[in-house]
This record gives sequence, C-alpha cells and structure tokens, in this order.
Amino acid sequence: MPIRFFNTYSRSLEEFQPIDAAGRSVKMYTCGPTVYSRAHIGNFRAYIFEDLLQRHLELRGYQVHRVMNLTDVDDKTIRGCREAGVPLAKFTEQFKKAFFEDLDTLRIKRADDFPSATDGRYIAAMIAMIETLIARGLAYQADDKSVYFRINKFPDYGKLAHFDLTHLQSTGRVRNDEYDKEHIGDFALWKAWDEADGPVAWESPWGRGRPGWHIECSAMATQLLGEQLDIHCGGVDNIFPHHEAEIAQSEGVTGKKFVHYWLHCAHLLVDGQKMSKSLGNFYTLPDVIEKGYSGREIRYALMRVHYRAPLNFTWEGMEEARQSLARIDDWLRRLREAVDKREASGATAAVLPGGQFEEALDNDLNISAALGFLFESIRETNRELDRGFLSEETARAWLEWWKRVDGVLLLTSEATTLPAEIAALAEARTQARLAKDWRKSDQLRDELSARGWEARDTKDGQKITRRSDA
Repeated sequence: MPIRFFNTYSRSLEEFQPIDAAGRSVKMYTCGPTVYSRAHIGNFRAYIFEDLLQRHLELRGYQVHRVMNLTDVDDKTIRGCREAGVPLAKFTEQFKKAFFEDLDTLRIKRADDFPSATDGRYIAAMIAMIETLIARGLAYQADDKSVYFRINKFPDYGKLAHFDLTHLQSTGRVRNDEYDKEHIGDFALWKAWDEADGPVAWESPWGRGRPGWHIECSAMATQLLGEQLDIHCGGVDNIFPHHEAEIAQSEGVTGKKFVHYWLHCAHLLVDGQKMSKSLGNFYTLPDVIEKGYSGREIRYALMRVHYRAPLNFTWEGMEEARQSLARIDDWLRRLREAVDKREASGATAAVLPGGQFEEALDNDLNISAALGFLFESIRETNRELDRGFLSEETARAWLEWWKRVDGVLLLTSEATTLPAEIAALAEARTQARLAKDWRKSDQLRDELSARGWEARDTKDGQKITRRSDA
C-alpha cells in the first residue's frame, strides 16, 4: 500500500512521492516554537504528530532530514525581553532550554537541525532573499523605511489558504507578524528599527532593522534543505499568513515549487474550549506532570487522535491514556512470561502479527485506526493466553512486532523490561512519590539499591537501571 497524505495545498489525499525517490531521502521542515514563553500542550500536540510522521517514514525505509526552527526574534520575543528588562538572547535562552527538556520528557526525536533566527548566517540569508525579491519587483521599501512583499505581483498568493485575493479588500501594508485575512495586505520582510525594538537590530541595505517573522523560515529552510522541500508541517493556525507568506517569498526567489506536501495539525481544545490563560485551562507540560502524569502518558494522550481532527484534552482523557498504557504493559508482561516458560503449545494460535498497523499509518498517518488494531490484537492474544493456546514462538513474534511498531509510538514502559520483583518495587516507589510519601520513597530506593538497582528521579517519573558495581 502506498503512503498517502492529505495535502493542504490541494485539499486532497495524495500518494507520497519524494523528490529523491531513488535515494529514499526526505527533506522535512517543521515550524518550531516562538521562544517568548514555555511551549504549551497544544504546541506539543503538533510536535508529537510531526515526530510520529518522521518515525513512520523511517519505519518504511526513508531517511528523513528534518529541520525545526526556533523563532527567537519577532514582535513577541522583543516585547517579552523589554518587559523583563533583559537582553533578547538571555530572555529566549530560558525557553529554548525548557523546550528541549520537554522534548525529552515526551520522547520526541530531536530534529537534525534547530536553527535560530538570530544566527548571523540566517540573517545574511534573509537579507539576500529580500534583495532578490526587490530586484524582481516583488518587494519594495516603503516610506516607513521597512521592506514589504507586494502580494498582487505573486499570482499564487492565497492558494494554500484557499481564498481568492480578488474577493478580499487589501488593507494596504501589514507590519505585524500575525494577522488574519480580514487584514490582508503587503507583509513585512524587513522592519525598520524603532524605539520599541531597543538594542535588537541588524545592519541592512535599507538601514538598521530586523527581519519579519515569515522571511525567517524561508531563509532557514532553504539554507539547510535546499530550494525544494518534500514536506512542511505546522499547526492549522500557521496556514495563513505564515505559510502562505513562506510560499510567496521562497518561490519568488527561486522560481521553483517550494513544498510538495503541506501537512497541518488541528487545534487542541481543553474541555471543549480554546486554551486560554483567562479561562484557567492553559497547561504547559510541567502543569500536567504536577498532576501526577508521566511524559509517556501525556505523549499517548496527545497522539491518539488523528492529526487533522481537533483533540479535546480532558483529565478524564488522561486517565484513559493511563489505563490504555496499563493494558499495553500487562500484555507485554504476559507475552514475556509466555516466552520465559518456553512452552510449546499443542494448539496453533490463530492470532499472528500482521501489517495492519503500518498500513493504517500509511493512510494519512491514521493513528486512530492503528491503535484500534493494536488493542484488538491485545484482546485476541490475551484470550489465547487465557486458554493456554499461545505458543512461545507466537509470543516471541508479537514481542518482535511490538519492538518494531514501538519504534514509531515510543510508548514502552521501562518497568516492562525489568525483572518482576524490581518492577513491583519501582511501581511502589512511583506511587509513593505521587502521594508525596518521601520517607517510603527513600526506603524503596534503598531496597532497590540493596538488590543492585539504582532509582534516579526524572522530570516525569524515575529511571531504574542496574548499578554498575552490582
């Protein structure tokens, strides 16, 4: 079955055919965080979808070169550093560090490159792109000394967002980084310095200033991945104006199709409402972990719904995620026990691993169908185990199958790979820590140590490893 993705540009399912079909390499750009605050769980819903996408392509034999940008200069970061009274680099560094910590907690594979917009290499690339756009009549310096993209000179502007420019009334020029189609106009490529920017500025042919948000991604993507990309991802809120502007800028410079497949993730809601600090439903990863949930449980909760469907985050849903993972853990434990018993069953098990899981993901990354197959397989194999009909050979086949698909899911609990008595002590210590019974937690840590195991506390739980001197 060929891999198919829903391309936002065409609004249709398309068979995936990478630019370098013979070499099996895929060039993928994913919009990263704007580091003016800690990323929230809605951001990580998109990052987990992109992680799942990359891992599935790699499972299918592709080599993925993925770039994720860090937006560390824009209207919001400048406003934040000014309010905090610290330099821009110092202000954004704390949120970059937190972002990487959260990636590790959620088991998200790191991109090959994490370019920062303030890096001098990319500032130079942005200036060079703007110079080309001006030379081609696609951009101009206005009387406010900023440089703008002339949208009426790019016929394909609006095709990603699927609106007709002739039916919308231009509001002139738009200097802000973020706006909606009701305020459409020539967008800023280079913003002339003003007092609100403070010390944040670079020299350019148009005077001191800074790049607009949109040109940052065009420059970083083309510098690291070339003029044409296979896949570009982001949230649906990135479609307009950000990704629309990326297309205009990049294709205006190169004359080539910028991206072949645009994939966008739907919004995350909280209790059926848009996440908002004013509603008290705005959560970062540490907020959810503080409630007693692990990174693995949060990963599952944010992954389990198809990326193009809105995901409603609730605490009941977090409990369902915990229960689902407990089912997986128990299933793996039973399979390992069946292998350890080394029993050759007289009956032939009817349930054998198949390719339905991978085929579901081939179909526009349909994680809901893939997980449906997983839990149906768990139900049927557990029934065979209850009847004593699952042989060692079949149990081993399922464990090998799980090892392969969990390379995509990243859901295995470390406890399922531990000896039963050590896993029980580790689970008891986890419960003690959740109950803030530190005395009992310390006692259980000492008991694990006496048995030759070390319990090391992490942000989302604990890591149990055999002591090197044991």
